[in-house]
Order: sequence, then structure tokens, then C-alpha cells
Amino acid sequence: MKRLALSTLSLALLSVTGVAHAQSSVTLYGLIDESIQYAHNTVDASGKNSNQVGLVGGNLQGNRFGLKGTEDLGGGLKAIFQLENGFDINSGRLGQGGKMFGRQAYVGLTNDSFGTVTLGRQYDPVVDLVQPLTADNYFGSTFTTPGDVDNNDNSSRTNSAVKYTSPVWGGFQFEGMYAFGGVAGQTGSGQTWSGAATFATGPFSVAAGYFRANNGNTLASRTVAGTPGWNGSTSDGTFDNQINGAYAAAKSIGIASVAAQYVAGPFTANVRYSNAQYKPDANSGFGSTEKFHVIGAYLGYQATPAMLVGVGYTYTKANGDSSATYHQASIGGDYNLSKRTDIYLVGAYQHASGQQRASDGTLVNAGAAIGSYGYNSATSSQEIVSLGIRHKF
Repeated sequence: MKRLALSTLSLALLSVTGVAHAQSSVTLYGLIDESIQYAHNTVDASGKNSNQVGLVGGNLQGNRFGLKGTEDLGGGLKAIFQLENGFDINSGRLGQGGKMFGRQAYVGLTNDSFGTVTLGRQYDPVVDLVQPLTADNYFGSTFTTPGDVDNNDNSSRTNSAVKYTSPVWGGFQFEGMYAFGGVAGQTGSGQTWSGAATFATGPFSVAAGYFRANNGNTLASRTVAGTPGWNGSTSDGTFDNQINGAYAAAKSIGIASVAAQYVAGPFTANVRYSNAQYKPDANSGFGSTEKFHVIGAYLGYQATPAMLVGVGYTYTKANGDSSATYHQASIGGDYNLSKRTDIYLVGAYQHASGQQRASDGTLVNAGAAIGSYGYNSATSSQEIVSLGIRHKF
């Protein structure tokens, strides 16, 4: 009888353990994006334009691997976490400035009725809600803003951030985020805050948001020989090339963005506008607020269930501290070989005019710099073509 009772108790304990285990999950995932890329008019080590051919990763999406998980805490409440590493496929180096989990690293709680709170290194609400309604969501860096001056290509992530994401109510959702600067006696030094909202009904979607990052130490960020760039904020900054590189010592960056998208059968069309402002203080090395007005448009066509083609155009106008204008046209095609593997061909052409601020503080003739690749051109034009493969796991 005792043996029967013990056996029954053991089965009951195993049953409870199995249920608890089934309510928790951890997923290993990743993405590898690699291409053969040709770039025309890129500055070489001698400062002259040249052509470049090589392997370049992360065109459609940045290379990554990560862990994410949930645990059911009961009553509709779940614990969640995500750790996501970025890396350079061609060198094996860590991405995002050498951070182990530079893409994302957060933990939080979620409830279907009350929303989600997460804490750690995260994307801001504009990236979460506005960026999915832009060309960058479909074809990545080749279709994004010159220099990524408005963070359309997710160049910046935010440390020490608390973010709230609401449930979806009748197609409406919003997010709010605040990142603590962490400087003793200076509450606002280096802080970041952002908010965004989106609404979707049938084939139509619209989203808008604002992002603000403060630099805690503009003197240390001064972009002159021997000193680093933007480094006093909880956010990474968006300084990918010469278009906005001179503003890494800005006191603050403010970016307002709005986008709308309409899907009609196999066609997807979206438009967007953003206004990015880099404001100086006495240590910044530039005297007037630099403003970037960005207008973008995209048209995609799902030619077959496996084949997507798209074209995009981005107009960027700088004024305030400089007077440069950038026209960028992009085209791409993506073909799914399976649910997890696709091949793609993307290209872009950019023309620059007017004057832009150089890192030494002088005004020079504007040079082209496509997307967020980091390529500078000593002339007014630049072209990039990438033939690649992407695999998700």
C-alpha cells in the first residue's frame, strides 16, 4: 500500500513539474545576411574616390543571434526576456561597438489586458511603431535615409531604458520610454525619452512618434582629432558617415517621425516624413541647430508568393547650420527559396548638392553617402549594388 501511495505521489509531482515546464519557454534564434557588394565613389585611405568590391553583411537585416523566453506566472501575467547579439559575419567581431548583447538586452512583465513593461537596452518606440511602415522594413539599409540622420535604419538603441507597450485596442497601440542618465546630481544628463502611437484598420496603417536623446558631455564628444564622437548619452546616436558626423557633439538630438501605409492586393505603398534636429551648446563646435527634413516613399509589388520587388525614393534637406540636399533612389528584389532562406538584389543611387559641415568644423561641398553603410564620397554621387543571401533560424 505504501509503495502504491509513493508511486501515486511521484506521478503527481512529475505531472506538476511537466505542466510548469510547459508554461515556460526559451527560444534560440538568429539571422545571417551576407552579400557581394559593389560600391562606386567611396573614399579610400588616401582620401580619393575609388570603387570597392567585397563581402558586406547585414543589408536587409543586421546579423544576429539571441535568446528570448517567457514564463507563465499565472493570472494572465508572464515574465519575458530577450538577449540579442549583433556581429560582423566577415570578421566575427561583435557589433554595436563591441557589446555582447548590443542589439537588445531586457527583462520585463507582460499581460494581455494591461500591456508590457520592459527594462534594459532596447529599441525606442519610434523604431517599434513607425519604422515598420517605411521602405527600410522591407529592404533595409539600401532604402534608408542618407546617413540615417533620423534613425530610420535603427542605428541607435537605448541603454537603461524603461518602456511601456500598450495592448492593441481596436487597432490602436502606443508606447512610451524613458532612459535614466545615471549621472549623480544631474538627473537629465544623458537621458533619453520617446513616445509613439500607431493605428491600423483594414489595409491602412498610420504611425507617429518623437525621440529625444541628450548628450551628457558635449566637450568630450567634440569631433576633432584625438577625441571620440557622441558618447555622453544613454542612446547610441546615429553617426554613420559624413552627412551628420560633424554633429556628434550636439547637446541633444530630437527626431519627429510620421508614416502611413496602404496595402491593396499585391501592392504595398507607404510615405513618411521626419524632422531631425541636432542642437548645440557652447562646446559643440557648431553654432546653429542643424535640421534634416526627410521625405520618403516606397512601392512594393508581391509578384508571386515567393517574389517581392520594390522601389523607393528619399529626399533629405539640411538647413540651419548647413544647406545640403540629398536625392536617393533605390530598387530591390527579394526571392524566397524556402520559409527561412531568401536571395536578394538591391541597389541605390544618391546625388548630393549644396554644402555640409565637415568634422574639422568647416563648410565643404556636400558629398554623397548612401544609407547607413558608412561609405563617404569625395564627389556628389554614389552608387551601391548588393547581391546577397539571408538565412533565418
